[in-house]
Amino acid sequence: MAPTPGGALRSSLCRHLFFYLLVLCFFCDACKKVALKVPFHLQADTFVGRVNLEECLKSADLIHSSDPDFRILEDGSVYTTKNIGLSSEGRTFAILLSDSQKQEQKKIEIALLAPEKKIPMKRHAKDKTLKRTKRRWAPIPCSIMENSLGPFPQQIQQIQSDSAQNYTIYYSISGPGVDKEPFNLFYIERDTGDIFCTRAVDRETYDSFQITGYATTPDGYSTDLPLPLLIKVEDDNDNAPCFEDMITFNVIENCRVGTSVGKVVATDRDEPDTLHTRLKYTILKQIPENPKHFAIHPDTGVITTILTPDREACPTYILHVEARDMAGQSFGLSSTATLTIDIRDENDNAPTFRKTSYVTEVEENKSNVEILRLSVEDKDLINTPNWRANYTILRGNENGNFHIVTDPKTNEGILCVVKGLNYEEARQVVLQIGVTNQAPYSGSGSSKTISTTTVTVNVKDQDEGPECSPQMQTVHVKENTALGTQVTGYKAYDPETRSSSGIRYQALNDPTGLFTVDETSGSLKIRRSLDRESNTFRQGLYNITVRAADNGGRTCTGTLRVVVDDVNDNGPSIPTTKVIICKTQMGSAEIVAVDPDEPINGPPFEFTLPSNNERVGGGTWRLSKINDTATRISFRNDPAFGIYEIPVSVRDRLGLSTTSVVSVDLCDCVVPSECRSRTSPIRGANDVTLGKWAILAMILGAALLSCILFTLVCGTSGSSQTKKTFPDDLAQQNLIVSNTEAPGDDRVYCTNGLTTQNVSTGCTLISGAKNGQESFEMIKGGHQTLESCQGGGHHTLDSCRGGHHTLDSCRGGQVELDNCKYTYSEWQNFTQPRLGEESIRGHTLIKN
Repeated sequence: MAPTPGGALRSSLCRHLFFYLLVLCFFCDACKKVALKVPFHLQADTFVGRVNLEECLKSADLIHSSDPDFRILEDGSVYTTKNIGLSSEGRTFAILLSDSQKQEQKKIEIALLAPEKKIPMKRHAKDKTLKRTKRRWAPIPCSIMENSLGPFPQQIQQIQSDSAQNYTIYYSISGPGVDKEPFNLFYIERDTGDIFCTRAVDRETYDSFQITGYATTPDGYSTDLPLPLLIKVEDDNDNAPCFEDMITFNVIENCRVGTSVGKVVATDRDEPDTLHTRLKYTILKQIPENPKHFAIHPDTGVITTILTPDREACPTYILHVEARDMAGQSFGLSSTATLTIDIRDENDNAPTFRKTSYVTEVEENKSNVEILRLSVEDKDLINTPNWRANYTILRGNENGNFHIVTDPKTNEGILCVVKGLNYEEARQVVLQIGVTNQAPYSGSGSSKTISTTTVTVNVKDQDEGPECSPQMQTVHVKENTALGTQVTGYKAYDPETRSSSGIRYQALNDPTGLFTVDETSGSLKIRRSLDRESNTFRQGLYNITVRAADNGGRTCTGTLRVVVDDVNDNGPSIPTTKVIICKTQMGSAEIVAVDPDEPINGPPFEFTLPSNNERVGGGTWRLSKINDTATRISFRNDPAFGIYEIPVSVRDRLGLSTTSVVSVDLCDCVVPSECRSRTSPIRGANDVTLGKWAILAMILGAALLSCILFTLVCGTSGSSQTKKTFPDDLAQQNLIVSNTEAPGDDRVYCTNGLTTQNVSTGCTLISGAKNGQESFEMIKGGHQTLESCQGGGHHTLDSCRGGHHTLDSCRGGQVELDNCKYTYSEWQNFTQPRLGEESIRGHTLIKN
């Protein structure tokens, strides 16, 4: 029989439910059982102990107790929910763990054990001898709850030795909390080994105690090694989180949503990495409350913006922030802090004028006076660049009459007149003034960055004195105008009537008194001759200071500039009338003319030579134009060297001319600077005279010729007994003749037959013969040679002079004159080049 649809559905559901229960039973197994020793009485919210939940089910997301009298926290801490009393049998319950993702469940059985008392065992009398076993006790974990309420003394642990089965054992302990600080916190019952705590302990002061237990017989024999025992103080959530004293943050206005403002940090003295120190942050209150601008991250304490703040709406916010431990659960401890958030200003509000137009007035000619103050509104922070105003005159101040500045205290614009206004020119001035901030505008919309207003300035009329306008006036006068001539002078006028009647004039400053000023008309009368080319005028200009006064005594001062116009009253002239022409190197020279008149009365110049003047030399000289002010003079027909006086006429463009005599030095030179005139001025081509240098050259040539002839005559004497002479100008490079046919002995001895000649040079010349050879020797002051007188270049023997010496010092025997000798070849090398130079020089002098 086929199953019905309803039966099939029920069958399928049953199979799935059976499978689910089978899987649930398979995974729902018990973990390791945990035993906790507790006192007989437990108060509500008392810490019982901590269980490691991860060893049983690491991924548990649901934790609860099977007994409602106990509460289980995420870290495995067990707390009582009400006052509990235990019997001697204790009490059990289970911690249920579930993983909803994996559909897995676990449970941990918890056994609460009440304290027990053991009856001490007596040692048998027959056991007279005790044998030490030296066994090491296993450390027994032990813990106490901080801030326990008792009752005290409270049993916390019991130690026992296996030797107690056969012997009477006494137990004792030592260490911190016993015989060290804090003293008498723990003690042990000698017979039972029960350890008791005498008072409450603060974990934040002592988190554990390392004590040592001992087991001995009544006679002091240690049956076991000392037992190290660690007593840990379990943390109680007795410390609330703590904030800093003062917290202040700031954030700029108009910042984007999510901008970080700051971070609050609270600390908790309880045990780290437990729920007792797991904090959650919350903003309890914001002042002002609405709208909400800030949020805080519950775990990190970072405060961020959730709405853009506006400083102009609220410059400061106050937040009350709470930090709560136990992961923010309602039974956790908490504390609060008050923090301040200041909103920083930015220039998001442009200044605006309080009025769209202003009207003010000022008297004409007033300057440096304040005429108006303009005020603006700005919502930005005062006394900052975002608030301070900058005023600008946009239109209407083209003449620079006005100036506007900012009052640093009131932020007002102070409008001033810095240059006087003229009622007759403008009775009203309209200004457009704009205002901005010192800091750039950061708001939205560029049209809001500048605000404008209109200021109408009415000019008030006042009775004024004469006006000297323009300040400098000009009048033209021709030079050489007749004395007493009247010309136009300075004119002042009444600015209101625009008339010059009733105004009197006076010359305040006329440097040289060339003019007189008419008192009623202001015209000028010439008192002295006007010469434009004189030093009185600078570029033909002359200034006179004039004062004008009205009937009321009000005055003004102006300057009358007199321009002296040029007339052609000066002919051109040649300033340099002496020129040099080096005949062999250059054939002409330049002649330049000048004219002190204006260019319109000056160049181009016309240079001419008079045709019937005897100085011109029958067409020897001629002129050729260089430019408008210069000409070139040149010669032909090969005139003789000398100085020629040539008249040259110069005519300006209007026909006014002058004649100047130009002295032309026709010289035998290379450049004009080397020319030294050796002749008198030449009157004609055949008149020749000799200069002083030519005469001197002729005298020197004759003297030189005489010296040469004298030397030749003296050199032809062949007898050694004949008295020989030597010319006085030996050092002047005269010719020395020797008839020696072959070199002889280079030594000369003094003998009685040797003749000497004293010469004016102070040197004694010795002439003698030995072995048919003649030689010349020079003795200077005794023993010297010519070598000391030699040198490079053009030298003489003047350095050998030292007075009149003879060979008397050589007489009286054969004295060898080694120091006085000079060989023939050396004499020849010394004299021949110099004789040739002297001959050439003499020839040149004679020719000149």
